[in-house]
Amino acid sequence: MPQNFLAFDRDQVLLLPPSLRDWLPEDHFAWFLLDSVKALDLAAFYRAYRADGHGRAAYEPSVMVALVLYAYATKERSARGIERRCRQDVAYRVVTANVVPDHATIARFLCRHEAALAGLFASVLRLCAKAGLVDCGVVAIDGTKMHANASRDRNVDFDRVAREILEEAKATDAAEDELYGEARGDELPAELSTEAGRRAWLERELAAQRDGDPGAAAESEPPREFDAEQIVARAQGRDGWLLEAKRQLDQDRWATAGPVPRSRADRLREAGRRLLGELAAEVRGNEAYADYRATGRMKNGRRLGAPPKPYQPPASPQGGVNLTDPDSRLMKGTKSYLQGYNAQAAVNNNHIVLAAEVTVEATDFSNLEPMVAAALRELEQAGVSEKPTVALADAGFWNERHMDQVTADHHIEVLVPPDSSKRNGPRPGWTGGRYAWMRTVLATERGEQLYRLRKQTVEPTFGHTKHNRGFDRFHRRGRSAVRTEWRLMMLTHNLSKLHTHQIAAAGA
Repeated sequence: MPQNFLAFDRDQVLLLPPSLRDWLPEDHFAWFLLDSVKALDLAAFYRAYRADGHGRAAYEPSVMVALVLYAYATKERSARGIERRCRQDVAYRVVTANVVPDHATIARFLCRHEAALAGLFASVLRLCAKAGLVDCGVVAIDGTKMHANASRDRNVDFDRVAREILEEAKATDAAEDELYGEARGDELPAELSTEAGRRAWLERELAAQRDGDPGAAAESEPPREFDAEQIVARAQGRDGWLLEAKRQLDQDRWATAGPVPRSRADRLREAGRRLLGELAAEVRGNEAYADYRATGRMKNGRRLGAPPKPYQPPASPQGGVNLTDPDSRLMKGTKSYLQGYNAQAAVNNNHIVLAAEVTVEATDFSNLEPMVAAALRELEQAGVSEKPTVALADAGFWNERHMDQVTADHHIEVLVPPDSSKRNGPRPGWTGGRYAWMRTVLATERGEQLYRLRKQTVEPTFGHTKHNRGFDRFHRRGRSAVRTEWRLMMLTHNLSKLHTHQIAAAGA
């Protein structure tokens, strides 16, 4: 008797077209995601297309949104990889209804709808709230360092930027001389023979480039006023004014964030503009401090005393900038320094991310109040009226002004230990007063139970994202693109939690 096997005939022609409903089980994540996309507010995507129907037909935005979300949920962030999956993966073919968008189309969709994709976070949070997963009682806040799509070896200083721009200009002059002149081609123009002349030429060159770049032009606009009362309350001396000037500069950069230039020549000029902008911010801060010392008064009405020592700005900007991703920063990771961003998240007891933001600050010191405000803003957009009652964070978030602000303005209890768990005993000089009071609160049974939730919520979320989902490095460049990528990762995390919850509820 011959062996008995099932027959497989790859040349068999289907008599009827296959039904996509037969390709995946009913409880598959792809079907859940498609149903979820139908419930999302996609008006921002449709507004980007012509309403009269003229022009070449575009891919349906709802299909592209579903494809992007499913790709991020299944550890695929490369446009070429997504296109390949659309050809080979059954679930992807179900999502796109057997249509295969080109990788260039996928990449352009991500760039064109960057803000709209980031705005989907609140819509997904609304779905989680309807399922009863958005419990706002206790919220844990933390940050994790993520590698940028850039190497730390690409950090350069102003001298190197100026030298490369000058070499580029010299090469252009040499090519023109070869065509039109008799010079040997390696002479510098007379104005570039001195350091002062080279810097003046470079500033003019960058200003000319900035005139055609609205985003870069924002750094040259008049800065906002300095609030002397708040600055003096935060820090003493000149440092407070310098920090405020840098904070204003960073806010302007966030407001005008755009794509990273593709050509190296444009990135060189962008790096030069950023370094000059940081020097200008330092000068503004020192000038504001000098003006405050000259005209300010103490609470008793007396003059502040002798004016400060005159400030002499450096001849050229100090510090460095990364040529691959100018927005990324050199930060200290768990084992070594990395070129990256500081990704922040606020998570509740159900492991639902209530807020996801990205900062270029290497520490968490200034992120407590902004993350609480971000969580409240996302909850409001999601239609959730309930507010958190307790905010948890580790010792890196210890900032007395932020803690007072969260407590007074938002009426949220804050539990932040003043000492790291790695430290034996309190920090030198950090005894008595608020420090001793916070240690006493955390030592109580309620304090221990509440703070223990931080390690059970936000830290597992980061671990799951980095290790299980394989996301420990940003794929895109620039602070705006990186923020969208981080929010896509966190909203797909919420979608997976919602999917698991619905499966469990159906089986109960």
